[in-house]
Amino acid sequence: FHDARCVYLILEYAPRGELYKELQKSHTLDEQHRATIMEELADALTYCHEKKVIHWDIKPENLLLGFKGEVKIADFSWSVHTPSLRRKTMCGTLDYLPPEMIERRTYNENVDLWCIGVLCYELLVGYPPFESLSHNETYRCILKVDLRFPPSLPLGAQDLVSKLLRYQPLERLPLAQIMEHPWVRAHSRRVLPPSVQMAS
Repeated sequence: FHDARCVYLILEYAPRGELYKELQKSHTLDEQHRATIMEELADALTYCHEKKVIHWDIKPENLLLGFKGEVKIADFSWSVHTPSLRRKTMCGTLDYLPPEMIERRTYNENVDLWCIGVLCYELLVGYPPFESLSHNETYRCILKVDLRFPPSLPLGAQDLVSKLLRYQPLERLPLAQIMEHPWVRAHSRRVLPPSVQMAS
């Protein structure tokens, strides 16, 4: 809201801060926490995409945690409201860039699916899947989808990540199927806010 002199933004309180800081403390999270984040994030992005908003920059620094650890998407500075959901601008964070953005192809909301895949890998392993010593090497790994899993990674989680990190955007697992993925269903402990529970 605003008055004659100022515009005021009232933001929802996220007392536990950035997911990034939590990752720095613990490096990786337990399976329950990781699966819960995937379900909450897929649900939140479903809402964004229904409103024709692409976030473009999903990463641990842009996810805030509520009192019970629930995920809240923040920093919509790269986001765009685009009725056609098609764009051609280069933006976002290097490790999270999808192939179509690097190649400057027209892209759509499926860039967010790629970012969820990168995030899921980082939550599981402790670093992004295409992290390299140079920008050019990172670009090369992304374009080849040079994806390697540590042997200790649960097979269900590997399946989810590999279905999201696909070179062809249309081959990426849709948001609704992320929430229904067997690994997410088996491990997510999502707790809906009281207002949502009463409505359903």
